[in-house]
Amino acid sequence: MYILACSDGSYYTGSTKDLDRRLQQHQNGEGANHTKKRLPVRLLYYEQYDRIDTAFYREKQVQGWSRAKKEALMNGDLDTLPGLSIAYRDIR
Repeated sequence: MYILACSDGSYYTGSTKDLDRRLQQHQNGEGANHTKKRLPVRLLYYEQYDRIDTAFYREKQVQGWSRAKKEALMNGDLDTLPGLSIAYRDIR
C-alpha cells in the first residue's frame, strides 16, 4: 500500500505487488486516471504486506481517510489517528 503526492497537491493511495514498477507506470502516465492528469508524482509513504489482498484492504481503508488523517499516518503520529476520525469526533 502506498501514498503518492501529485503535482496539484492531492494524494493518491494505491496498492501493488511491485512498487518500483508501479511508480514507474505512474510517472509514465500509465497509472490511474487521477495520477496521469497530475504528473509528476512523488512517493510519500508505503507499507509492505505479505499478501496483496491485505494491501488492497489497507488501501481501501486509507482511501476513506481525511487528508489530516493520512498526513498523521505518514508522519508516524499514530496516537492521533483515532481523534482524526469523523465518527470519533462526532461522539465526543
